[in-house]
Amino acid sequence: MTVFQKTLRSKISCSGTGLHSGVHIAMTMHPAAPDTGILFRRTDIAGAGAELPARWDCVIDTFMGTTIGNAEGVRVATIEHLMAALRGCDIDNAIIDLSGPEVPVMDGSAAPFVFLIECAGIEEQAIGRTTLEITRPVVIQDGKRSAALLPSPGFTVECEINFKSEAISRQSCLFHLVNGTFKTDISRARTFGFENDVIKLRAAGLALGGSLKNAVVVSMNGDRVLNEEGLRYEDEFVRHKALDCIGDLYLAGGPISGLYRGIYSGHTLNNQLLRKLFAEKDAFRRVPAEAPSHKVAAWASPPLSAAEA
Repeated sequence: MTVFQKTLRSKISCSGTGLHSGVHIAMTMHPAAPDTGILFRRTDIAGAGAELPARWDCVIDTFMGTTIGNAEGVRVATIEHLMAALRGCDIDNAIIDLSGPEVPVMDGSAAPFVFLIECAGIEEQAIGRTTLEITRPVVIQDGKRSAALLPSPGFTVECEINFKSEAISRQSCLFHLVNGTFKTDISRARTFGFENDVIKLRAAGLALGGSLKNAVVVSMNGDRVLNEEGLRYEDEFVRHKALDCIGDLYLAGGPISGLYRGIYSGHTLNNQLLRKLFAEKDAFRRVPAEAPSHKVAAWASPPLSAAEA
């Protein structure tokens, strides 16, 4: 059965604070024509240079988030949560207007963006969707950290993290992106950080908009979460890692059909993985997207890898 591209039914707006810039930013998501992809526009900058396609080869920074930029020096930072929501809601084409240099952090998760997309409505378009089918393994290794794309039907994300912090420790997850699992099992997972890193980050001009309202913060000694409301999921930390990976991988320019496996991975490895994928032309092929022929279990806790902390 043919799967058609989708866009928003109507435009929708919100505003919020940039996680790292601390700037108040207005954002409007617009419907877009078939084959547009996801396009960001800086409304505070005039001219064609204000447009930035959400694509792997436009990524210019991966420290504490994913930032895209262009030859004119225009940047849009912290795009991964919105990109994950667009992927999770199957939005192929949209234009995102921003009044500043960063996507608003909202509550630190992708759930507010999912809510906005659902409020705007989703419209099927007349052009079929294609996917990037992984045909052989592609792997990036950096010591004990790794990111890989492997042949597999549909799209599955598998992540493992390991922190010395008692509040986080070692966690793993595996999700098949079907049956609305992104909204129910991933979208509400918030970004997280450590109390003893906040001073260093702010001295470096980062996390200026961060607070307990938009991030899970782990105490100085690492034994507890400082947020009064606690965690949204018992394993919220690794679920947010999966969310980030989904957003980073949507910079492939369309959905991927395959298994992503990240061991202690992050934004940098994810972008390096996409660059390696597109450099190895025999590792993927573009094929018409097909609707799942059967339902797949949404979540399973995989066995931990042999990697040591």
